[in-house]
Amino acid sequence: MSTDAIVLLKEDHKEMRRLFREFEKAQDGPAKRRQELLTEILAALTTHTYLENEVMYPEIRKLLPDLEDDILESHEEHHVADLLSAELAELDADDERLVAKTTVLIENVEHHVEEEEQEWFPKVREALGRNQLQEIGERMIAMRPQAPRSPKDPKARKSARDAATA
Repeated sequence: MSTDAIVLLKEDHKEMRRLFREFEKAQDGPAKRRQELLTEILAALTTHTYLENEVMYPEIRKLLPDLEDDILESHEEHHVADLLSAELAELDADDERLVAKTTVLIENVEHHVEEEEQEWFPKVREALGRNQLQEIGERMIAMRPQAPRSPKDPKARKSARDAATA
């Protein structure tokens, strides 16, 4: 398993895309299945954004100040996803807004992922050496077991607030 921070984040992105496709297929199916998938999506997204907010973004901000605007935009995109995730976590499986709100979350996250992978990650990879990206990745791996898995988790809310004011 790679410890490269960018590889790890791309693996998270791949898993989220898989969950998004599963949710889209389940839109017309049983509400219980949509709720199960939404719970998985929120867990994956909460953990991922936590690790980016707590490890990746602060480190890149420190090492590559020229990427400050990219990081600030990413924080704001996370903030939007955090708000939608918190609202979705409160909805019942049969709420008429669940599919529409999840679709908006998916569209926002896919936009964010595309920008990271096409624009931001190449700049970071070019500027940092393999060792630095592996060190950042190792910190993310070490932190993952304690990372929140729900937008209701106080650690997730604190991380989101801290990132929004960074």
